[in-house]
Amino acid sequence: MPKKKQPGESRPKVNNPNVLGLHAAVVEQPITDTLETNYMPYAMSVIVSRAIPEIDGFKPSHRKLLYTMYKMGLLTGGRTKSANIVGQTMRLNPHGDAAIYDTMVRLSRGYGALLTPFVDSKGNFGKTYSRDMSWAAPRYTEAKLTPICAELFRDIDSDTVDFVDNYDNTMKEPTLLPTTFPNILVSANSGIAVGMASQFCGFNLKEVCDTTVAYLKNPDCDLTETLLAPDFPTGGELICDPDALREIYSTGRGSVKVRAKYRYVKAENLIEIYEIPYSTTVEAILDKVAELIKAGKAKEIADMRDETDLSGLKLAIDLKRGVDPDKLMAKLYKQTPLEDSFSCNFNVLIAGSPQVLGVRQILEEWTAWRTESVRRRVYFVLKKKRDKLHLLKGLKRILLDIDKAIRIIRETEEEAEVIPNLMIGFGIDQIQAEYVAEIKLRNINKEYILKRTQETDALRDEIDDLEDIVNSPMRLKKIIVDELNEAAKKYGEPRRTAIVYSHEIETFTEEETVEEYPVHIFLSREGYFKKITPLSLRMSGEQKYKEGDGLRQSFVTTSAAEIMFFTDRCQVYKTRLTEFEDTKASVLGDYLPAKLGLDAGENVVYAVLPGDYSGALLFFFENGKAARVELTAYKTTSNRRKLTGAYSDKSPLAAIVRIDEDQELAVYSTEPRCLIFHTALLAPKTTRTTQGVAVMNMKPKYHLDTVKALEETAITNQSRYRVRAVPAAGALLREADSEEQQMDLLDK
Repeated sequence: MPKKKQPGESRPKVNNPNVLGLHAAVVEQPITDTLETNYMPYAMSVIVSRAIPEIDGFKPSHRKLLYTMYKMGLLTGGRTKSANIVGQTMRLNPHGDAAIYDTMVRLSRGYGALLTPFVDSKGNFGKTYSRDMSWAAPRYTEAKLTPICAELFRDIDSDTVDFVDNYDNTMKEPTLLPTTFPNILVSANSGIAVGMASQFCGFNLKEVCDTTVAYLKNPDCDLTETLLAPDFPTGGELICDPDALREIYSTGRGSVKVRAKYRYVKAENLIEIYEIPYSTTVEAILDKVAELIKAGKAKEIADMRDETDLSGLKLAIDLKRGVDPDKLMAKLYKQTPLEDSFSCNFNVLIAGSPQVLGVRQILEEWTAWRTESVRRRVYFVLKKKRDKLHLLKGLKRILLDIDKAIRIIRETEEEAEVIPNLMIGFGIDQIQAEYVAEIKLRNINKEYILKRTQETDALRDEIDDLEDIVNSPMRLKKIIVDELNEAAKKYGEPRRTAIVYSHEIETFTEEETVEEYPVHIFLSREGYFKKITPLSLRMSGEQKYKEGDGLRQSFVTTSAAEIMFFTDRCQVYKTRLTEFEDTKASVLGDYLPAKLGLDAGENVVYAVLPGDYSGALLFFFENGKAARVELTAYKTTSNRRKLTGAYSDKSPLAAIVRIDEDQELAVYSTEPRCLIFHTALLAPKTTRTTQGVAVMNMKPKYHLDTVKALEETAITNQSRYRVRAVPAAGALLREADSEEQQMDLLDK
């Protein structure tokens, strides 16, 4: 009886495939071997032969399609049915007609995905800005090559690039196209391979050509002077961030922000959006706006519809009465794809190896490759000229004694012996002899002989010039520069994507709708903060503080007001009172160093309710100086919570006073002295960290102590301390004018 298998016991390996009904043996193989033998060849095939563009700016599918159209005569001829082009392309690209037609659509002018389209299309080719607009079948549409393709195929038959066999060895195809301009930077391209991806944004053709010329003249040139920013076929506005652009130019990675263009039609009270970011579609925008309307976050919109027609893209937004169109668009930019980011990943195949390159490195690789292409072209022409000169030299030797040549031919009995006899009789090689033997009898005349002799001299000059070009990097560079300038002049177009800077645009700050009601706020000397409603304050008893602590400042305001906290580290923290919970007088309140995330050892010294940022702050320092800074200096467009450099750190801070209009202040020193001056004597400063001007002259060992509004002091003889100009030493403080004397009188 067979032994019963126990739980957890492994089944013994069966070597006989017939046991247990197996028809084939199971072969164990380490996963690393499987990946190396099965997966890696597939991965490399996708990377090298499908998804990543090469230095000419094309993937294999693009190159096969365009070369097929070129061989079909569609560069100069009329259009033909797209189905015909797709069928012919399958001789080079056997991956199915649907994939080939999709490639043609993306390269077409009608689809609009490229700044410089290569396919001149007729019929419905869809639109890149529409997700749902399908293109017509290939049997309905027609196409040919656009004129700029002449720059792709210039001298392709002059050995400028290598050719390889197609998949069934029935014809040749180019490995690269000899583009006369850096198409890799002009044509937008994206691809997802195995373990890597590529994403190229398009740049303006003229800017790319000008940049390449500048690079050829000076490899260390500033690229941003000529290559302003990416340019997209769908237009829009690019929000220029110089640091982000420099990162893209240097590393090949980064992102740029693009937003839609719009106009306000006042007569109809509607917004027309006529250009959108390249990376989105009208359907995605409409869907997102519909979500906002449904969620009640876009109450300003009465209706939105797609009015795109033959004249181009147009999205219409009907506004409700009294809506500010610019503020609404600022809101939509932030909450919808009307403002979108385009990520760049300049991954390109260099000699079969994928590399992420910056713009300067791409220009370096392209110019090296293009220089070799031009050198090969010149050498091809040079070889043709040399071959022709070689033939003419043989002809010249025979024409010097034409009677001898005729005699040799007449005396030769067999036709096969004519060439050898001419070679022996004149000392020429077989190629020269065959050329001479083919000359017509009518060409044996004096005029023909003289023309051939003159042609020989001209050929020698041309050959010398071509040899000089092949061996001169400067002349090769000049040829490339001339071709770039010609391409820019002939095919260059104005930018479609406008460039704007962040400080030129209005940003939308989303604020939660909160109930606004009156509150009293209290700040203690040790940094405890309370927000108390009037009702709670009336019902409470005394304010509670820690032992040794007390009130520093108190205000009456609203629950949604903005507040700024100045610290002893020359920093200011901005927040809103909505960040603080309502509390009672009987509790200590929020500890600001913990609530605001202050640095270790940092303490709050003053609080300000900026309101509409009118008025100014006066900073008094222990060395007797004072600085007047307008409150607008602390106004920011972004939601920054922390500002450094709030005031000068050259001397310890003694006091901060806010003034909404000029008034008289009393300044006290530790001597004790006092002076009264008018704040109009202090001129506003443009920078927050200004040291200010001297107000009170200090003796050694003493420093400025406190500052108060004149009406808050106990000074009775004010004229004693009042000054007309600063700085001044002030007057010694009399006992009758001191705070202590006033308190003694109250106690009695």
